Amino acid sequence: MGKDYSLQEAAYTARERHGEQALPRVEFNDVVKLTKPRIVALLLLTTFVPMFLAAPTAPGPALIFWTMLGGFLAAGGANTLNQFLDRDIDHVMVRTRQRPLPSGRMQPWQALLLGIGFSAASFFLLWWQVNLLSAVLALIGILYYVFFYTQFLKRSSTQNIVIGGAAGAIPPLVGWAAVANEISLLPIFLFLIVFYWTPPHFWALALMRRKEYQAAGVPMLPVVAGQAETRRQILLYSVLLVLVSTVPVFLHLLGPVYLVFSLVLNGIFLRQAWDIWRRPTNAHVWRLYKFSLLYLALLFLAMGIDGLFYRVPPDIPNIHLRLPW
Repeated sequence: MGKDYSLQEAAYTARERHGEQALPRVEFNDVVKLTKPRIVALLLLTTFVPMFLAAPTAPGPALIFWTMLGGFLAAGGANTLNQFLDRDIDHVMVRTRQRPLPSGRMQPWQALLLGIGFSAASFFLLWWQVNLLSAVLALIGILYYVFFYTQFLKRSSTQNIVIGGAAGAIPPLVGWAAVANEISLLPIFLFLIVFYWTPPHFWALALMRRKEYQAAGVPMLPVVAGQAETRRQILLYSVLLVLVSTVPVFLHLLGPVYLVFSLVLNGIFLRQAWDIWRRPTNAHVWRLYKFSLLYLALLFLAMGIDGLFYRVPPDIPNIHLRLPW
């Protein structure tokens, strides 16, 4: 494997040098692909719904627009910088080798400038049009994802997805802070829901792409600990996800409409995780991966629907975290 990877790395370096001489024109479609739009769409949904839960009245159209735009730039910037740092291994994996950088359609310095530009624009736009707290939270998400996850955790630990998943869990905090200018107990639970959703979601993909991660030298859990342990961990984190997504109802932070949707969605998720553990097939793994995307979207939409009928009692214990300045 080491020899094959060295040959692939040499070929990649040669393509990169050739590209530096060619200086290809940046296409709009490639800029969009750098941002990973399908991932961004899900992140924006987890930003959008909390905005309607953070106050008794719905936020105005202008606030929604600027928050969504700032969130898009933040997530797009982080994803672009992620592809800049991962360009040496993306060409090894089938699912990533056609991205703009490993395919040679874009130069690394172009992606770097775009990533920095998107990230800086998100911070200043959110600060200017929304509030400083939402801008700081978005910036923390970018820095955490780019430096702590991509540059350090991803290539050094089997817990890369677990710990690194915190970056993808920040958008609900941004959406809530955009309206309330503080963080309270419910958005912390929304953070935890995305945090515990990430491992079973991504480990399902890692099971399907285990050989590619192995070829790229990335220590994903299936590569290091094996497929059986990964399936066990998927089931464990699915149980934790059920618990953390149900607790807000018993704390009176969410209401009965959400509870019904949550029980149904979690029941399906848990059954599919059980099937992977007891009857491991590629079909079961792929089914969980696809459903996990729908699960998160529907769970957050259920929160939004619940907010139309349920109001959090004013006398329940809560916390209020604000910037000190």
